[in-house]
Amino acid sequence: MIRLNASTASVYTALCLSGIDGDASAQTYPNKSIRMVVGFAPGGNVDMTARLVAQKLTLALGQSVVVDNRGGAGGAIGTELVARSAPDGYTLLVISSSLMINSAIAKNPAYDPIRDFAPISTLTIGPHFVSVNASLPATSIKELIALARARPGYINFGSGGVGSLTHLEGEFFKSAAGIDVVHVPYKSTSLAFADMLSGQVHLMFSSTVSTLPFVKTGKVKVLAVTASKRLAALPEIPTVAESGLPQFIVDSVAGMLAPAKTPQQVVNKLSAETIKFLKTPDMQAALAAQGAEAGGGTPQEYAAIIAEETVRWRKVVVSAGISPQ
Repeated sequence: MIRLNASTASVYTALCLSGIDGDASAQTYPNKSIRMVVGFAPGGNVDMTARLVAQKLTLALGQSVVVDNRGGAGGAIGTELVARSAPDGYTLLVISSSLMINSAIAKNPAYDPIRDFAPISTLTIGPHFVSVNASLPATSIKELIALARARPGYINFGSGGVGSLTHLEGEFFKSAAGIDVVHVPYKSTSLAFADMLSGQVHLMFSSTVSTLPFVKTGKVKVLAVTASKRLAALPEIPTVAESGLPQFIVDSVAGMLAPAKTPQQVVNKLSAETIKFLKTPDMQAALAAQGAEAGGGTPQEYAAIIAEETVRWRKVVVSAGISPQ
């Protein structure tokens, strides 16, 4: 599924090498508690995933893994904290695709997603829905595009703020479909979603968990899913790609990382234990309840995703003319 071109191959190599270190302390790792920094406030999907992972790692490693929420700036505050932490395996980061997006949107990025981290494993892969207010006269992606072309500038889309994944998804969709829709940024995706329910916002790229209850009440229509394939739990919902935009595939990937130069032996141990429990039926069921698919990619596979996504979102930012924040 992952395809590396020449432009991403070099950064992929850098990521794979970033954790190599001969630190002898890795032999006894871990011998004290581990801090797991989450770049978002408690209660969200990334936080809930981190808490599940922390419980499993605590059992697997025999040391407490404590979640430390450091929300703010779209995940950048917690991410920077980990980037500057000691590379000893006792400070880890759980973050979403904002890892790559923040570096693409920031005027002076506080970290480099390639240089400053040692990837451990992907944790979840969670697509978004292309959702519209129930009153909008569109029941498919093709109808949505036709409506937008017939009335340029009429349709708006809400997001969790400038530079958020939901914003860049909208810009990517605009470009792929060749349409003119208006971006309405909010302080959070929940505020944007509330206004979509009331009809002030027409369109959103929304999480599966937050959207489904309102589909059942008839307040929201789901036109498609942004994933590369249909969801097993909702096979009737088509993908955006099969709806006429084959280049539009977006998965929000949450993963776990350590600071760059963390001993490779430590990275490998954390990765092996994480992959092991992500394959268990109970963990997969718990993540599915959050609308996500269990990840479990190796450090090299996660490195490749980071490399590709960093390039992809930088292109979207430039193409959309988004000013660095």
